[in-house]
Amino acid sequence: MRILVTGGSGYTGGRLVALARAAGHDVTGTSHSTSVEGLVPLDVRDRAAVDLLLDELRPDAVVHTSYVQSDWAVTALGAAHVAAAAARNGARLVHVSSDAIFKGRPAPYTEADLPEPVYPYGAAKAAAETAVLAVHPDAAIARTSLIIGDDDSKQHQLALDMAAGRVGGVLFTDHIRHPIAVDDLAAALLELAEGDFRGILNVAGPEPISRHELGVRVAARHGVPAEAVPGGSAIERGFVSPAEVRLDTALARSVLRTRLRGVTEILA
Repeated sequence: MRILVTGGSGYTGGRLVALARAAGHDVTGTSHSTSVEGLVPLDVRDRAAVDLLLDELRPDAVVHTSYVQSDWAVTALGAAHVAAAAARNGARLVHVSSDAIFKGRPAPYTEADLPEPVYPYGAAKAAAETAVLAVHPDAAIARTSLIIGDDDSKQHQLALDMAAGRVGGVLFTDHIRHPIAVDDLAAALLELAEGDFRGILNVAGPEPISRHELGVRVAARHGVPAEAVPGGSAIERGFVSPAEVRLDTALARSVLRTRLRGVTEILA
């Protein structure tokens, strides 16, 4: 199977490229911001470049992992360009979305819940979902959460940097998420690329946890005491961002063979 992975130099994309190659697939990964051996250059903001690459590769499936939190063109327009090119070439599409599309609430979000973004990155991800579903109705959209597993994770790096005083600020005690192991996410995305599921799927871990408690557990793996990890309330600090975002993963557990582990098991 010929698979194209956009964002192959990223944390998730890189794991997916390696996993798919190990499974015997013919895999092409792309990179824009960094030069990585074994990856091809691609700026997803350039629709002509996206079209040209897909016309040349004729992949059976495309897994779109590319995003830049601060760049609407990469996150939203890039997704639209990739989706349109995949649809035109008859390629299966798996698009990676985020729980950032929601405003937050105590009740879990299901796949039927519509985006309600409250900050720019969430709006870009919501726009990306809309574009993907409009131009490639058979696509699979994987809504995921904080991606963890080892110290290449941004979540791990942030916790350790804050604990060491290299970065200021706090980890929020009132931000609840469902972290997922990068290897579990990569396996789920490959499974979706190989399969025929269409529509939205919440692909996240089963265990809700605050950003601060996650940081404490990451730090503990390095022998760093909990009190070294600064915590505080996002609401009290006036941050406009989603608070509790719980993803209902019942559907994922029923359609995926991949087991999605919780934080306690991942960081054991």
